[in-house]
Amino acid sequence: MNTDKLREAALALPADQRAHLAYDLLHSLEGPPDPDVDSAWIAEIEKRARELADGTVVPVDWADARERIRQRLRERRG
Repeated sequence: MNTDKLREAALALPADQRAHLAYDLLHSLEGPPDPDVDSAWIAEIEKRARELADGTVVPVDWADARERIRQRLRERRG
């Protein structure tokens, strides 16, 4: 089956089956998992927890953070 026919058949599937297929296809492109990813995330979480505990960083309210992000995006676009 060529890709045009495959695409046509896939698009004819119900939404939940298309979503499942899309998920599987995307994950097939990722390659093997990084064996160091878990330890890297743990180290990052521990670092951030230390920074909060010792006052190196100050937490920001989500509404404020979102507005800062929006402002930076506006500045980059404009």
